[in-house]
Amino acid sequence: MQVKETVADGLKREFEVNVPAADIDAQVDARLVDLKDKVKLNGFRPGKVPVSHLKRVYGRSVAAETIDKLVRETNDGIFAERGFRLATEPKITMPQDQKVVEDILAGKSDLNYTVAIEVVPTIELADFKSFSVEKPVVEVSDSDVDDAIKRIAEANRAYADKAEGAKAESGDRVTISFKGSIEGVPFDGGTGEDIPVVIGSNSFIPGFEDQLIGIAVGETRTIKVTFPTNYASETLAGKPAEFETTATKVEAPQDTTIDDEFAKTLGMESLDKLKEAAKARLAAEYAGATRLRVKRQLLDRLDETHKFDAPPSLVEQEFAVMWQSINAEMQQNGKSFADEDTTEEAAREEYRKIADRRVRLGLVLSEIGEKNKIQVTDDEVSRAVIERARQMPGREKEVWDFYRSNAEALAQLRAPIYEDKVVDFILELATVTEKPVTREELYKDDDDKTAA
Repeated sequence: MQVKETVADGLKREFEVNVPAADIDAQVDARLVDLKDKVKLNGFRPGKVPVSHLKRVYGRSVAAETIDKLVRETNDGIFAERGFRLATEPKITMPQDQKVVEDILAGKSDLNYTVAIEVVPTIELADFKSFSVEKPVVEVSDSDVDDAIKRIAEANRAYADKAEGAKAESGDRVTISFKGSIEGVPFDGGTGEDIPVVIGSNSFIPGFEDQLIGIAVGETRTIKVTFPTNYASETLAGKPAEFETTATKVEAPQDTTIDDEFAKTLGMESLDKLKEAAKARLAAEYAGATRLRVKRQLLDRLDETHKFDAPPSLVEQEFAVMWQSINAEMQQNGKSFADEDTTEEAAREEYRKIADRRVRLGLVLSEIGEKNKIQVTDDEVSRAVIERARQMPGREKEVWDFYRSNAEALAQLRAPIYEDKVVDFILELATVTEKPVTREELYKDDDDKTAA
């Protein structure tokens, strides 16, 4: 076998490979000998079929199988000998001329093919003990807890019927029945019976709730609205519609007394227990936001200290996924690049930079994990599946079966677990300094930062 490197351009490599016909023929014969005791042919006793006869019957298919195996083993040898880590699957170019192919399968001609690859660059890891990370910390205050309880009370407030003949005001809850039409023609999903609407909640089509102000029980109005251009249904998006709407109940919001009795309506023993639960939830939310901040700093530091050329094909794949998502989101929201004060060309350039950063950071995290034997256990993945299942009550078994039968979905669950374990490994080596901050500072957007 002869291997000749013909391209060495950056991370791209290409090789011309020659496999002698004699080598192929020898492996074909060895495979046929192996088959001799396994196949049954009419007129021959088991194990007594001549290899020459087997070659006439199975020679072509065995040769094709042997060549496929030889190519894989040869390529693996080429990459292993040179210490290459592949960024993508190798591109193999085999002979196309039919006569040449027939001669190779018949053992009359050498196999000549080319293999093109893109490799992962050698990554020199930084000294993580030199990293300094600032950890923002927010203490949950009594006022934070009180505000949270007020929001809970607001979301669970009671409503009571208004006096006979009273008209609806902003904040009232109106129960309505309606029939919608576009240019006089009813449309699917345009009918509703006894639907409660809180005026000002913005839960209906823009403009709908405002036109309920002043309506009384038993009154019917024609409400005119236009569906948003980014409405989920393409057949309705941007269309003007009319709804014949009748109010069947008008209720006013009631003041909620925040006390033990209110807490009991939420399944808590007392107001103190409700406050404890609210405080624990806020602490968990702050901890999550802190984690994101710390992780952002760490990824920025990794980006600064690991500069190398990312495999172009991986960057292109990452960019393609991002660009498809960006375009879908803009289309859904009815926006253009001009609305975002940019151009498509500028946006493409910016997202290619982000794609390049993501690929490089992914390779760095992978290198750290590999060199330090960081692994994700099956138990950790199972716990992640269980957590996903819990988020969909009543469909737990469906979620469980989906992940257990979908390797790609499981890999998507495993990836962030692996990333977090690598981040934790680095943080154990880095110098982490806590800094007390306000809630507003913790949640402040970093417009000048790019998330990895």
